Amino acid sequence: MRKIMIIDDAAFMRALLKDYLISLGHEIVVEGCNGQEAIQLYKRYKPDLVTMDITMPEMDGISALKEIMKFDPRANVIMCSAMGQQQLVLESIRAGAKDFLVKPFSKDRIVEAVDRVMVSR
Repeated sequence: MRKIMIIDDAAFMRALLKDYLISLGHEIVVEGCNGQEAIQLYKRYKPDLVTMDITMPEMDGISALKEIMKFDPRANVIMCSAMGQQQLVLESIRAGAKDFLVKPFSKDRIVEAVDRVMVSR
């Protein structure tokens, strides 16, 4: 069972991801709604995997990703973005994200991304 942290400013997206991931046998250790929270929660819970939205208030996901990677260069982060944000996806991969999910998600794509990232650990 993998410990996963979900960061997204939209409660319904967190709930959707949480339901999918729990049904796949993973444990959701904590949820957050902005980049500032993501950094604090990552340091506190040290999850096996993070799913993080790119566009959020207070601090965006890419900025939070960069801070998490400074703290833990081996962090496993999957970024999430809406359609049409390819430039942001590329920027997040360069910043250390292991994969990305485009909203709206399909359960198959979530399985594929999580399995790929966790196998490469």
